[in-house]
Amino acid sequence: MKKEVLFIQGGGNGGYKTDKPLVASLQTALGNDYIVHYPQMLPDESIPDFAPQWLNQIGKHIAAAKEGLILAGHSVGASMLVKYFSENVVNTPIAGMFLVAPPFWSGNQDWVQPLKLRDGFADKLPKDLPTFFYHCIDDEIVPFDHFTHYQHLLPWAVFRKMASGGHQFDNDLSVTATDIKNL
Repeated sequence: MKKEVLFIQGGGNGGYKTDKPLVASLQTALGNDYIVHYPQMLPDESIPDFAPQWLNQIGKHIAAAKEGLILAGHSVGASMLVKYFSENVVNTPIAGMFLVAPPFWSGNQDWVQPLKLRDGFADKLPKDLPTFFYHCIDDEIVPFDHFTHYQHLLPWAVFRKMASGGHQFDNDLSVTATDIKNL
């Protein structure tokens, strides 16, 4: 029986298409013992206040999954996984969570408010859930200090710093695949 991975896309117009090579890389590196599911979060990624809809979709996918689901996300998708787990009780046993270049949302702009993590979010995350963060130092979209902010708040998680690869990791998630295989 194949192990299942649910990959949550990054945001922005064309985010689903942009992340397809990342998903293909992950599937290739994982091999035939895994199947990577890649649902499109919203058909129209430009709608305002998309966060509640994404969180709802993430919840539906997790609830419908079998025990041992592996979660992965890129950029906005990764940050939405952190938000989902810090604000909801998850009854489906999850094998691990792999977060690639997640932004740590801050600021007072109206559009960012639904994306921000609540105060004390770190205390609500399950510490027994293997959680991995990945970030490239040369990320041109999400500054590297977002990674160090998560690292400071979640010292029990695993953090992998990459020297290069940009926001899209040069479309190579082989390091992530190795960590998934080692669960």
